[in-house]
Amino acid sequence: MPSLLGAAAGYRSVDVDADVRPRSVIPGRQRWDVKLVLGRPRTAEVLAAALRRVPGISEAQASPVTGGVLVRHDARVSATDVDRIVRRAVTLVAQGPAGAGHRAPDRPGAQPAPRVDRGVVVRPVLAVGGGVAAGVALIRGSALSRQLVALGGVAAATAAVARKVWRRTVDTTRELSGAGAERHPLLEIVGPHRRRLRRACALSVACQVSEMALGTFLGWTGLVLIKGEAAPLVSLGLATASAQLWGLAGLVAAACAAVAGLSYASNLQWRALGQDIEHDWRSRTYAHVQHLELRHLEGERTSRVAGVLTEDVGQLGAFFATSANDVLHLGTSLAVLVPVFLLMAPQIAWIAFLPIPVIAWLSFRYQEKVAGDYAVSGEHRARLHSQLVNTLEAGATVKSFCTEDYEAERIDGLSAVAQDSRHQTDRSTIRHAETVRACTTASMAGTLLVGGRAVLNGTLRFEVFSPLIGLPQMVLFRMSRLGGIVDQYQRTLAAYDRVQRLRALPVEAEGTGGPLDVETVKGEIVLDGVTFAYPGRPPALEDLSLTIPAGQVTALVGATGSGKTTIAKLLMRFQDADSGAVLLDGRDVSEVPRRDLRHAIGFVAQDPFLFDGTIADNIRYGSFAASDEAVVEAAATAEAHTFIATLPDGYDTVIGERGAALSGGQRQRIALARAILKDAPVVILDEATSAVDNETEAAIQRTLRAFATDRTMVIIAHRLSTVRHADRIYVMDKGGVVAEQGTHDGLLARHGLYASLWQLQAGELAA
Repeated sequence: MPSLLGAAAGYRSVDVDADVRPRSVIPGRQRWDVKLVLGRPRTAEVLAAALRRVPGISEAQASPVTGGVLVRHDARVSATDVDRIVRRAVTLVAQGPAGAGHRAPDRPGAQPAPRVDRGVVVRPVLAVGGGVAAGVALIRGSALSRQLVALGGVAAATAAVARKVWRRTVDTTRELSGAGAERHPLLEIVGPHRRRLRRACALSVACQVSEMALGTFLGWTGLVLIKGEAAPLVSLGLATASAQLWGLAGLVAAACAAVAGLSYASNLQWRALGQDIEHDWRSRTYAHVQHLELRHLEGERTSRVAGVLTEDVGQLGAFFATSANDVLHLGTSLAVLVPVFLLMAPQIAWIAFLPIPVIAWLSFRYQEKVAGDYAVSGEHRARLHSQLVNTLEAGATVKSFCTEDYEAERIDGLSAVAQDSRHQTDRSTIRHAETVRACTTASMAGTLLVGGRAVLNGTLRFEVFSPLIGLPQMVLFRMSRLGGIVDQYQRTLAAYDRVQRLRALPVEAEGTGGPLDVETVKGEIVLDGVTFAYPGRPPALEDLSLTIPAGQVTALVGATGSGKTTIAKLLMRFQDADSGAVLLDGRDVSEVPRRDLRHAIGFVAQDPFLFDGTIADNIRYGSFAASDEAVVEAAATAEAHTFIATLPDGYDTVIGERGAALSGGQRQRIALARAILKDAPVVILDEATSAVDNETEAAIQRTLRAFATDRTMVIIAHRLSTVRHADRIYVMDKGGVVAEQGTHDGLLARHGLYASLWQLQAGELAA
């Protein structure tokens, strides 16, 4: 500040004593003659604007025609202070580019100053206004300086909290997206939907500005009711209180309509953006999953993949549907309100925004603490849910052991633990919400107290203070969501990482050879020195060689774990051999396009999967163009038509998830009918009739003999009665080796492994 005084005192290009003279001085109003503004409209505008920004001065006008300056001020501001303010303002304006520029035409032969637009004038206005305000602070005991220092402390505390959170989010981003990522993960998530994102952002910003305008109009309404006028409306031609109230009523109605319309449109855009993102990522990711290697879709991994496709993909869309909108609202509020307070009411800016660092710190601390509480509470609820499901599914076991009361007590105990855990989380949530409410209430009270004193002592005009009273609360209430926003951001990055890991899994390799014409497939299958092992296990097949002739029924039998199903998987290319070759009609199946290969082979698993739908839909699956007559014929061949006809809705019967409404044998027969309808030249039946009774099995065998004509059929079975009529039987032993081969009668005559298995199943050894 001493440097400011020194600069003002040392600048003598304007003789302040000679060029600035008071014309009239009365309480609350003074007139001055200032030669600096005579004939210089821009200089007059800058000087008047600078004076109007000084606390205690309600109005200032400067006329470039007469050189007169009118100053209206609070009656509590002394004439001596106004004298100093005016002279200092004239000195600073003379130093500025506007004042210097407009002095040039006074010199003989000087060129006119270049035209200065209003955008350029704003900067000297703000600079001069700030300088004059600083000078006033020195004159009046540096009260404003202390308030600005307090505001600086608020800003520093906010920056410290934000820096800590920013570091944590940056670390999370780097960890999940990788240091070499070209773009931020959020931009990758938005992908092709940036146009909708821009529309949503524009609507949210407009909505927030409209909401703050509504608050300002309401403040002006109160000002009119209290003082009889609102100065900003006078310039619009609304001079009377009645006219101003009607005008404000129209402005409030327009602002309300704008807020409602923009809020509806922005929320609709954000939700549509979230849904577009979720749909896009789920569709693209699921399409990728459909082509993954089978080992990534079996067993425990299935639930993980399903979790990524539902919960994680849903999180990507949910962040943009909710949290992104909150971030934009909060950012817009701060970007507008902070400069407004600094320019119009710097005296109360520090108290208005004092709760910001406190609420930010509380929100982040609450989120860190409650995350653990939610994890514990979620674990207790998961245990309760798991026990409930297990108990209900085990209803027959519970009743048979008379443990109903025991299970009820166990559920009661788990429920009590979950309830206590939820109470702890609720206490933390309510405590945080009420603390935020107390901070915002304290800020409102403090703003009223400090701002009210500033109005009373004349350092802040009531016309400025009134519309600004409630605006900071809009920001403070949104600040309570900061912790949740950061938490959702980190959850979104984690979900994005899991989705990307799923999309990085390898897909099935296509064959390198030409296409396979299904109509020309004869069906000869050869395994030549095939070795295969599942990860982390000993070889399921080791140097296996065998031939399955075309157009015949070949059976694979043997002990569990001897590699029978593995052979079927190699034929379907669900797995690829580690060494050796699997040949179909002399072509290595690894060179055949997978779709062509699988179109040529019909496959029925031991535990076939049926979809939630009608029986007809399940039989027609994969052969969607098949007629109803073809569906019925396939069901009759699989001995399924009889039981289907007894159902109330026949082939239109809905069987539920995984065919839950059917027995095991019925499910197998529907799956067999599905393979028959496919009419492939090669058919693999892996324990396809293990769940049917002997009579039904015999009937299926009779119909399959006709179906097997001119096609290759591979039957995998434990029950040897299923394969006794096969053209060739391979007996597999542990380690994936062929122990015996031949026909049923020939193998019995050898009295080897097959004969012993037959006698065991027939009960002869037991007798």
